[in-house]
Amino acid sequence: MPSTLDVIKSSGESAKFSLSKLHRSLKKSGASDIIVQHIIDTVRDELYQGISTKEIHNRAFALLKKKKSYLASKYKLKKAIYELGPTGFPFEHFIASVLKYSGYDIEINKVLQGKCVTHEIDVLAIKNNETIIVECKYHSEQGLKCNVKIPLYIQSRYLDVQFNWNANKNNSTKINKAWVVTNTKFTKDALDYGNCVGLYLLSWDYPPKNSLKDRIDRLGLYPITVSTLLTNYEKKFLLSKNMMLCRDLIANVFYLDHLGVSDIRKEKIVNEINQLCTN
Repeated sequence: MPSTLDVIKSSGESAKFSLSKLHRSLKKSGASDIIVQHIIDTVRDELYQGISTKEIHNRAFALLKKKKSYLASKYKLKKAIYELGPTGFPFEHFIASVLKYSGYDIEINKVLQGKCVTHEIDVLAIKNNETIIVECKYHSEQGLKCNVKIPLYIQSRYLDVQFNWNANKNNSTKINKAWVVTNTKFTKDALDYGNCVGLYLLSWDYPPKNSLKDRIDRLGLYPITVSTLLTNYEKKFLLSKNMMLCRDLIANVFYLDHLGVSDIRKEKIVNEINQLCTN
């Protein structure tokens, strides 16, 4: 490996390769120090100038999968969320499922009357007599960011809905928070504006230590698309049945019978998902 190595990021930008970042991402999968070091040593010997970060992660994923498939599933989490697409509809259902497992009562695509106009809200979530509206911004292409136009737009919708909801005496709760959730990252302007007006911003890497990735790892709420053993067809079938989370499949294993999965494969799939959700 050259002393300084340029890699191409998903955005198309060039950056210096960081061995420590690769090390951290592998460790976050739960891999042991021995496995991590083996993968780093192997990948380091195969690097070349101008290699894409996608190639590096694909190679690391393949090596990790040979060791333990459920660790590879955790490692490919970001890619798995992109695989929920190409539309934003499955991502909205996925976020709703994450909130549900966090103790919220949820409604999806709820139409609410604002002071001025009606609005279709991606997710309406209620917990402890508090109601929040959750708007999801899904990007199907890696490298795209959520810019300031998104929180600007959502803040105006939130204020319109909040005014009408809170003025209605028939509502037993108050709307006092709006979330903006994205599978990518926020630009600096988006973060500055969102935090200034009091929006709750949730992205792949934000807030620090409580980001979307952190929440998924901490609660074991992995999308079904992380599985390394299910085919793309099988994943699409399960998503069509609203099986967004691996945990959902554990409780509805009969769907694998509908897909004609053999008993041997079924046992491997269930074992992988059980390990993923309990580690």
